[in-house]
Amino acid sequence: MSIHIPRGTQDILPGTSELWQFVERKAQDICRRYNYKEIRTPIFEHTELFQRGVGDTTDIVQKETYTFTDRGDRSLTLRPEGTASVTRAFVENKLYGNPGQPTKLYYIGPMFRYERPQSGRMRQFVQFGIEALGSNDPGIDAEVMALAMEFYRELGLTGLKLVINSLGDTESRIAHREALINHFKPRINEFCSDCQQRLEKNPLRILDCKKDRDHELMATAPSILDYLNEESVSYFEKVKQHLDTMGISYVVDQTLVRGLDYYNHTAFEIMIEGEGFGAITTLCGGGRYNGLVENIGGPETPGIGFALSIERLLMALKATNIVIPIEQSIDCYIVALGDTAKDKAASLLFELRRAGLSCEKDYLDKKVKAQFKAADRLEAKYTAVIGEDELVANKINVKKMSTGEQVEVSLDEFITYMQDTLKEE
Repeated sequence: MSIHIPRGTQDILPGTSELWQFVERKAQDICRRYNYKEIRTPIFEHTELFQRGVGDTTDIVQKETYTFTDRGDRSLTLRPEGTASVTRAFVENKLYGNPGQPTKLYYIGPMFRYERPQSGRMRQFVQFGIEALGSNDPGIDAEVMALAMEFYRELGLTGLKLVINSLGDTESRIAHREALINHFKPRINEFCSDCQQRLEKNPLRILDCKKDRDHELMATAPSILDYLNEESVSYFEKVKQHLDTMGISYVVDQTLVRGLDYYNHTAFEIMIEGEGFGAITTLCGGGRYNGLVENIGGPETPGIGFALSIERLLMALKATNIVIPIEQSIDCYIVALGDTAKDKAASLLFELRRAGLSCEKDYLDKKVKAQFKAADRLEAKYTAVIGEDELVANKINVKKMSTGEQVEVSLDEFITYMQDTLKEE
């Protein structure tokens, strides 16, 4: 009986994992420049965290979580997103008490949602996200969006579109909520069962329904922008002003809502325009979530963040023919002739690696010609040949593969020679 990989997951093999490493390093570097520090949270949490944090009216909690009971009869859930876990860690570890607020964090790690696998949508997927906790300044909303846009830009993506909206403060959302209920209620029986349940619990999420997106009431639904109070309007204007100052273009879309219950004020998505993207048109989403920290048991603390899928990012790079510069070659391949030379090659290999070089040798007792072929496959920059005669003479022959140039080097100076030679390239 053969065992196969679970549906909705993938093996990331050598040759592809390097692409992931490159993207992750880019994410780490831009977070360093924006002063966001890495946080790593457990892959599973108590189920209540996501019920309270993500919202028990969301599709994620109602339909998509991987939830199980452990041997201690505790209900645990594989994390479906990162914000709730980061917020829980922020509260539990009292990060709100640290000097130098706001607390600016980033994460890169696997998330889990039970949904129908399709292009750009997996059951296990990797998210890169940031969270800024502790500031009500509209400038940090703009900073979060700028970081995301710059991350994509530095990877070479073009045709990006930043779409923003305001969901308003609590007062504005309550007024908009009542307007939505009054708008949809007379004909709610024409909508899907999910939307019928959402009507009283969270009518804003009806606007995010994919099944009923073409219903005529969707086009005429009350806009949140018409229900923003003076404070919410002022906040949104300041966010837009900051984006204008940075020269970041955007589009205001009054129908944009986020799928999680904790969002308020600024909401945004980053899309990529162009044919052939299909399900990966939306690359990134985020927004402000004032109130989430309190829901999880912490002090009143505003927050804003975003999350993006690494899988969708890599698909976008491929779709736009962007080649990531991955270093596939090794520095040196040692070709050994004879048993004594093989023993010496093992010692030299260890010393080269200790000196910081990437190196390899034969472990399958191949003939000399086959060893050189192996060096070619590994795109070795140099080969170093040692046999019985070289051992007697305390020498090793070094060949630069790109030019064919060969030099004889003392074994005592070989490590230093390779270090210096590679530094000059």
